[in-house]
Amino acid sequence: MALQESLARFKKQQEKCQTTLTNIAAKQAYLKPAAPLKPNPSNATSSHIARSPAPPVKFSNDTERLQHINSIRKAPVGAQIKRVIDLLYETRQAFTPEQINEACYVDINANKSVFDSLRNNPKVNYDGKRFSYKSKHDLKDKNELLVLIRRFTEGIAIIDLKDAYPNVMEDLQALKSAGQIWLLSNMDSQEDIAYPNDPRVPIKVDDDLKQLFRSIELPRDMLDIEKDLLKNGMKPATNTAKRRAAAQIQGISSKPKQKKKKSEISKRTRLTNAHLPELFQSLNAQEKK
Repeated sequence: MALQESLARFKKQQEKCQTTLTNIAAKQAYLKPAAPLKPNPSNATSSHIARSPAPPVKFSNDTERLQHINSIRKAPVGAQIKRVIDLLYETRQAFTPEQINEACYVDINANKSVFDSLRNNPKVNYDGKRFSYKSKHDLKDKNELLVLIRRFTEGIAIIDLKDAYPNVMEDLQALKSAGQIWLLSNMDSQEDIAYPNDPRVPIKVDDDLKQLFRSIELPRDMLDIEKDLLKNGMKPATNTAKRRAAAQIQGISSKPKQKKKKSEISKRTRLTNAHLPELFQSLNAQEKK
């Protein structure tokens, strides 16, 4: 209600200013001495010369912009902080409070809660004068990205790299295509993990070891596989028990769906592809029997 009343008073002030400016302009046009006119014989009898109307005075109408700015500054603190962080993330530049106000209309100096929250935000760096975006890993290009991934031999989550710099996701795909890293999905958390693939450390596996590995029969149930991994001191990448419990709570069956039997062609089958005789070789063989 207070906002509507303020806007109504603002509109009345605009109308009053418009009327005042128009009257002033008309009065100045009336008081301005007219240039002497040469007598025209054909118009000698006219005693009055019509004056041209004064041009209307244009008054700047910024009502919509002011409404937009007011709605931003009246928004919750969290919404204003997100607006500033989005600006810092997209531009990757350092801004003073005055520059932030000009860029996204968030007046940090006038709102202590927004200022303190931004200064203490883990995604924002404040050096005492300017605010800038702070990613988890300070990277600039693809080379620094590759060096970082090679330091994490057990893998690094992609979610920790997404905000390193604007085109980091394109560089990850480029490194994967070049065979320098692996991008694998974690079955338990459904997150992508980046692993280094250092070509300086080639590994050659003997055929006997390959055959021994392939001859080992694994348990059919993932629960048994996870138990065997834990017995050998290895942490499973999946948590089947937890996933099955969540599926039962949501009413989803954990049993795999049975595949439908493939229908075979019989004598009663209506033949619609008679121009493909190779499809009906089995049917012809049954007829001969």
